[in-house]
Amino acid sequence: MKHLQLPLTIEERTSLRAGEMILLSGVIYTARDAAHKRLNELLDQGKELPLPLQDQTIYYVGPTPTPPGHIYGSAGPTTSMRMDAYAPRLYDLGLAATIGKGYRTPAVLDACVRNQALYLVAIGGAGALLGKCVTNVEMIAFEDLGAEAITRLTVSEFPVTVAIDTCGNNVYATQGTDAENR
Repeated sequence: MKHLQLPLTIEERTSLRAGEMILLSGVIYTARDAAHKRLNELLDQGKELPLPLQDQTIYYVGPTPTPPGHIYGSAGPTTSMRMDAYAPRLYDLGLAATIGKGYRTPAVLDACVRNQALYLVAIGGAGALLGKCVTNVEMIAFEDLGAEAITRLTVSEFPVTVAIDTCGNNVYATQGTDAENR
């Protein structure tokens, strides 16, 4: 298992292969459906985004409220396909990786290859464990969205698996049909 520091360099991204397990440390941003919609609206209006995209990683997380004495609540991944209408555009603007769960559409796979980017998956059902990897949380944008707001997480040894690599290899294609992996 590789230990990698975020942001991921192009050399690190291109060296990884689908199915490889890695531990990430550094900064990831959170964003889900509503935040992605707002980001795309800002882009359509020619406005600046509230977070950097170049070489960054976005986590599609379904957080729970933070218990007293903890930094973050449960941090399980949410279904990635809900962001597929927006993800290729963000990859084209420099996003290095996304983290979620489940398969992705061909448009996302093409965007990963075109931009030498990655799709990583976190273990669904392991949200409490993943939440313990968060060492710092900072609100970035869209606080009114609650759990769907954009936050900046600092993580330590956050476990993920490469699902789509920069060559277009896809664990969902090699492990059975998309219908079997829903």
